Amino acid sequence: MADCLFCKIAAGAIPADIVHADEEFVAFRDIAPRAPVHVLLIPRRHIPSPGDLGDGDAALAGRLLVAAARIARELGLDATGFRWVLNSGADGGQTVPHLHLHVLGGRELGWPPG
Repeated sequence: MADCLFCKIAAGAIPADIVHADEEFVAFRDIAPRAPVHVLLIPRRHIPSPGDLGDGDAALAGRLLVAAARIARELGLDATGFRWVLNSGADGGQTVPHLHLHVLGGRELGWPPG
């Protein structure tokens, strides 16, 4: 989508601190981190939110989780733990309408999240 912030980052039109990029996904550091490590993992294909995933997206969703695990390992988070967050819609806390998975770590993360 031409006006989507994350599509522009994935296309290289907007600079970001990229930590991973392949043909299907891009991961970059969040500009307003909530933990010492806070990376956003997005599919290059525009999907507005997790609620928009359909039956035909099952393989992509699985690969998204595998990529998130790989990124957590590459960032050294697997030794002490990490959290993944997927927000959907305004009430779910989603602020950019493009599917993205937050990878958070580098400190103890309390529960429930606040």
